Amino acid sequence: MDAPYPSCNLAPAGDRTEGRRIRIGGTVQGVGFRPWVHRLAARERVRGRVWNSSTGATIEAFGTAQMLDRFVRLLSASAPPAARIEGIVCETIPPEHLERFDIVRSRRGAERRLAIPPDIAICADCLAEIFDPADRRYRYPFTNCTNCGPRFTITRDIPYDRPATTMAPFAMCPECRREYETVADRRFHAEPNACPDCGPALSIFDPSADQTAAEPDAIRAAAGAIAAGRIVAIRGIGGFHLACDATSSAAVQRLRSRKRREQKPLAVMVRDLAEAQRLADLTQAETAVLVSIERPIVLVRRRDGAELAAEIAPDNPMLGLMLPYSPLHYLILAEVGRPLVMTSGNLSEEPIAYRIDEAIARLGAVADLFVLHDREIVTRCDDSVVRVLAGAPTVIRRSRGYVPRAIALPRAFSRPVLACGAQLKNTFCIGVGARAYLGPHIGDLENLDTFQSFEESIARMERFLQVNPEVIAHDLHPDYLSTLYARSRSGLVAVQVQHHHAHVASAMAEHGLTGPVLGLAFDGTGYGSDGHAWGGEFLLADFAGFTRLATFRPLALAGGDTAIRQVWRIALAMLDDAFAAAAPLDDLALFAEIAPRDLAVVRRMIATRFNAPLAHGVGRYFDAFGALVLGVTQANYEGQVAMRLEWAADSAERAHYRFDVDRNAAPWEVDLRQAVRDAVRDLLRGVCAGVIAARFHNTLVCAAAEVVRAASASVGRVPIVLTGGCFQNARLAEGIASALARNFDVYTHRSVPPGDGGIALGQAMVADARTREGGSVCA
Repeated sequence: MDAPYPSCNLAPAGDRTEGRRIRIGGTVQGVGFRPWVHRLAARERVRGRVWNSSTGATIEAFGTAQMLDRFVRLLSASAPPAARIEGIVCETIPPEHLERFDIVRSRRGAERRLAIPPDIAICADCLAEIFDPADRRYRYPFTNCTNCGPRFTITRDIPYDRPATTMAPFAMCPECRREYETVADRRFHAEPNACPDCGPALSIFDPSADQTAAEPDAIRAAAGAIAAGRIVAIRGIGGFHLACDATSSAAVQRLRSRKRREQKPLAVMVRDLAEAQRLADLTQAETAVLVSIERPIVLVRRRDGAELAAEIAPDNPMLGLMLPYSPLHYLILAEVGRPLVMTSGNLSEEPIAYRIDEAIARLGAVADLFVLHDREIVTRCDDSVVRVLAGAPTVIRRSRGYVPRAIALPRAFSRPVLACGAQLKNTFCIGVGARAYLGPHIGDLENLDTFQSFEESIARMERFLQVNPEVIAHDLHPDYLSTLYARSRSGLVAVQVQHHHAHVASAMAEHGLTGPVLGLAFDGTGYGSDGHAWGGEFLLADFAGFTRLATFRPLALAGGDTAIRQVWRIALAMLDDAFAAAAPLDDLALFAEIAPRDLAVVRRMIATRFNAPLAHGVGRYFDAFGALVLGVTQANYEGQVAMRLEWAADSAERAHYRFDVDRNAAPWEVDLRQAVRDAVRDLLRGVCAGVIAARFHNTLVCAAAEVVRAASASVGRVPIVLTGGCFQNARLAEGIASALARNFDVYTHRSVPPGDGGIALGQAMVADARTREGGSVCA
């Protein structure tokens, strides 16, 4: 075997030499793992070799039994910060009498598993270099090393080596080559390694002049434009951002108008943790996530008086905050000297732009200036979003920083599975071996651009894994684009998976549970196996199937999806149900602005069930109560009213409203009509909105706990999983978990989103269970 990379010479061992082949699984490529192994071998006087394989890394080590035992222990005890070791398997091999330990060329194997790390935030050493005037990488926006930088988004194939990345066209200069080939250097085999003499470069595009220029200082040009109140499109790691001055109301409002994003919150990037602490009340857990190598957007509570434009998050006490993760971010922020809005480079409902041509075509009317670079992005990857729930970080949107990190499973797939995910907040999942790979956040599959992004992302992941799926899983809803895609893939076994069963299976898979479990799947809407809209479900489930034990009394959606936008319609349906069409509407502020004719038409639709399907979703109750209590008639984006109701809730209020659980129904039905009447009585008595909002939350907690306790009498004490988009609500998630924790093992999502962004994992697990030998394929 040739050894084209540097070696460490070692004296022969005195005792009898043995050999071991050590296979390392996990994320160990592109994170400095091989040089770390080389240094460890030198220290422990172990001889042999290490190389990247298609499943991770492989070591052939030679020494005494005692030396090798210690070497293996140290491999599992520590590793580079970005590495994720998921398994170590050893086997005995014939001894070789070598005098050194080598790093050798990567090998391809028959079995491929994705070992590319996610894109990693710039490390402290590289950060120091770009701000050091004496360093050759001073102000160089593509500085990286084995501990940081782009990985997944620039990779075309695996194993992860430079020729398989978009850095292949950039020939390293002698100094970068020396770093790349020196084992002791932290840039040893840093595949994106570059410097101003040999690496990618920035340029500026001015839409008004319709021309690109090699601006000598693109960073200062961008900072100057932002300081002047202009909007700048910045090509980053996984796509384009739209940036503007976060302290300027005029600039933020201009961005909203051009981006067609009326009220949905915008993310803010700040230059360091100290600035983050000036803007938000950060807990220890939130701080840890902010500074993590993943660098997601973290949802935190904004400080009173924070110097930010109110238009960033109207009527919202929360703030989506993130720290810089690329050198370019740090350099621009240092020049501007103030917080920046850093939102996805897209128009509302479109995927993030990542190619230069598409960005100019789609964002040319939004941005006043474009900061471009010539390092190609292979895979678009939006920023991830995290919120601390029940004291621990929970991934709400799983993308950059987390993808393509594999999810270890309680059992291996019998055949490769592709799961197509949901219609909203789509991600897909590929299951192979004992690993599941969730793709990056795609978004809502509601237009051609997003659907094409969905198709491209699936094809790319299948190529990375060299997997040809044999089973394809999709939602029950016949009109979802993800369902239509699944039906277009010929030659695969297609499995329909009920939406809420998939939610429960996703939580089970994340926590290594095989079932049965009692899953509380609370969200807005999901197509039920009876053809109705579900969303407040108590399911006794394993991967192969489920029993629907209980649900919430349904509400009529007058006009279907129109009611989800015009939430007063759902509130009216809830009131007419609770008061038998005799609710005191004239005394309720919500209906003061609704035309009497519109009220009459919608009321008739509800009464006759004309274009007014019934929906069991807890999310719809949040919409209805939120509309009623806060006087909100319209929702400008999904979950807006529910979030406002959560934020309004008085944290000190402990009372709840009355409710019933109808155990004669099949399934049982949680009936909130008495709670509605109590809430209206409070409103008319002048009880403040915060108290009523808190009592509504407390009612849901008490109702859920009662159903679980009653169900456990017949099904036994099984684990409880909380899943679905409603469990992004901190008060609800923490309240139910706390109410059940004394008597049950309760599991909430952590690394997999509780909403529809995690549903593909559950679909994959269900499809595998139903297509195993002896299983059945059924809805």
